[in-house]
Amino acid sequence: MAFSISSSPALIRCKGILFDMDGILISSLGSVERSWTKWAGMRGVDPRRALEITHGCRAIETVARLRPDLNSEAELKVIEDLEIGDNGGLTVLPGVLSLLAALPDGKWTVVTSATERLARARLAAGGVPVPEQMVTAESVAVGKPDPAPYLAGAALLGLAPEDCVVFEDAASGTRSGRAAGCTVVATTFSHSVESLDAAHYLVEDLAGLQAEALSGDEGIVLRFTPLAG
Repeated sequence: MAFSISSSPALIRCKGILFDMDGILISSLGSVERSWTKWAGMRGVDPRRALEITHGCRAIETVARLRPDLNSEAELKVIEDLEIGDNGGLTVLPGVLSLLAALPDGKWTVVTSATERLARARLAAGGVPVPEQMVTAESVAVGKPDPAPYLAGAALLGLAPEDCVVFEDAASGTRSGRAAGCTVVATTFSHSVESLDAAHYLVEDLAGLQAEALSGDEGIVLRFTPLAG
């Protein structure tokens, strides 16, 4: 599907939905920035550089890029502990709870670059339903923007990638979903429109989305109005 930004209403029929977590379901931007700034100070890294590359990417890969001389697994535990210990300002984003309530069980999951421990802690802190199974940093050998996370998400739902819609807010995530063969809807919550050129549609947030579960195995219909170009 070609990149599309239109003021006309959009209707997408799919069989499953794959949600990124941070910037889509919840906002933990303050925690992320405070935790990575603190870690950068502890490890002699420019905090601005750390924040430039960490959003939407697995922490273990960010650490390896910034301090390849350190033990990435050990540093992952350090940053994970920092982030779990800081829920200040964590909020559920607009439209999330009503959208999730409209979706059938087993037809959606979370595909996040966070570790499972961190993802479950953040979703629970925000009061967001936690799927029994989801794709986390430990689920794949390589993270976003590689297609592996969203391929794993589709497989987890027992679906072909082309039958899934991805909701993302970061450039790395939109590229991952697009490369996996999913339809990608990106929000403009945290990244510039220019960086989201891998998305098929852009929306401000999930507040304007309507979901209808069809009978039997006929799937889900999503209705929304994309941002005008």
